[in-house]
Amino acid sequence: NATTEMLEEELICSICHELFKDPVVLSCSHSFCKVCLKNWWRDKLKKTCPVCQRDFPPINRALRSLAPRNLALRNLVQKYEEQREQNPPLCKLHSERLRIFCLDHEEPVCLVCRDSRTHTDHKFSPLEEAAEDLREKLRRIIRPLQDKLQVGFSQIHSDTAAHITAQARHTEAQIRDTFDKLHQFLLEEEDTRMKALREEEEQKTRRMKDKMAAVSRDMETLSKTIAETEEQLIAIDISFLLHYKSTLEMVQRCPLVEDPKMEHRALINQVKHLGNLSFHIWRAMKTVVRFYPIVLDPNRAYPGLILSEDLSSVKLEAKQWLPQNPERPTYRSVAGSKMFRSGTHSWDVEVGNNKDWDVGVSGHVQRGDKQEHGCFSVCFLDYKYTACSLADTDTALTVRKHLQRVRVKLDLDRGTLTFSDPNTNTDLHTFTDTFAGGMTPYLSTFNNIPLKILPKDVTVKV
Repeated sequence: NATTEMLEEELICSICHELFKDPVVLSCSHSFCKVCLKNWWRDKLKKTCPVCQRDFPPINRALRSLAPRNLALRNLVQKYEEQREQNPPLCKLHSERLRIFCLDHEEPVCLVCRDSRTHTDHKFSPLEEAAEDLREKLRRIIRPLQDKLQVGFSQIHSDTAAHITAQARHTEAQIRDTFDKLHQFLLEEEDTRMKALREEEEQKTRRMKDKMAAVSRDMETLSKTIAETEEQLIAIDISFLLHYKSTLEMVQRCPLVEDPKMEHRALINQVKHLGNLSFHIWRAMKTVVRFYPIVLDPNRAYPGLILSEDLSSVKLEAKQWLPQNPERPTYRSVAGSKMFRSGTHSWDVEVGNNKDWDVGVSGHVQRGDKQEHGCFSVCFLDYKYTACSLADTDTALTVRKHLQRVRVKLDLDRGTLTFSDPNTNTDLHTFTDTFAGGMTPYLSTFNNIPLKILPKDVTVKV
């Protein structure tokens, strides 16, 4: 009946799905067969409850301190088994005891059922053998689910959470480093401008002091001449007349002190130091600021590819664990962070001595009434240059000089994609198609020499 079935559900181990055998109980109140719990924890670094995932310290050999025996549950299971032996379930059709198992219908039947038309030519098995076979079958089915529950979800989510934290800390460090460089530039720019101001102040102050010293000397000479002349003017006639000629010569030799006049540009040139100061500082920052027309996305990079700190270059290294987010490719490539949907866009890639590279864009093109996804690129492999397109048609390219750089020019309005050599200003190949839905730049390499997106010149204009 329903009460018996509910009781039996409470007496079944959640690991083996059979009646408890020598049950033990954890501090989280969940009980399991002793052997089942040991097998569950075998070879696992973290000991967790199979039901609620609560962590437990490492187990000892006896398992007694961590998971003591659940005597009450054991006694309840024994009483249930005794009661079940005394009152076995009966066939619903014939009210006879169920003694064998029909392998065709996969149900227990009585001996009358076996001889009925319903089970003509069917195969049967003893209940004990059938139960053991079906238990093993169920164990095999549920084992992968148990593995996913224990490892596939908790471990992946745990590792992903740790990766998110590591990403945040690394990004935080990069932001601080960038601002430290900008702060250092501003401090050096401030020192340079303050030094120029102090030099102008010292120069113009020195010039003004020299002027003041010269005027002071002339004034002193004039004052002395006036004083000596005034003495002669009050002298007796004979003395005055005797010294008249020499006094006159002295007065005539005395320099005339000009009226004080300011020189041109004698004051501090505040316009030079303050005029559009923030703009000039901003313009000077182009020496330390770099602009990359393409920025690579680490969340869209193959696990074996390593990006530079500024996300402008990529190279192949040992494969690392990364979360398998939907954007991450299974091919050894990394996508740009931006999808272009209209207009003209251009960027240069430095391939250098890399001997295995692929530079291009991926996206959708219109094919009749349908859109197809694919890639358009120029690649270098086995010392051969090839243009590869959506239709899996490769075109061999004739390149006279080993490429060091590749320029990509995408004109979505005209539907053209041109690859060229910027060093020789030579076109390599042009694709013409109906680009639809946006195109995303990408780089691919099987080599440890970086492929680099080159920065563009920064200009500040009004």
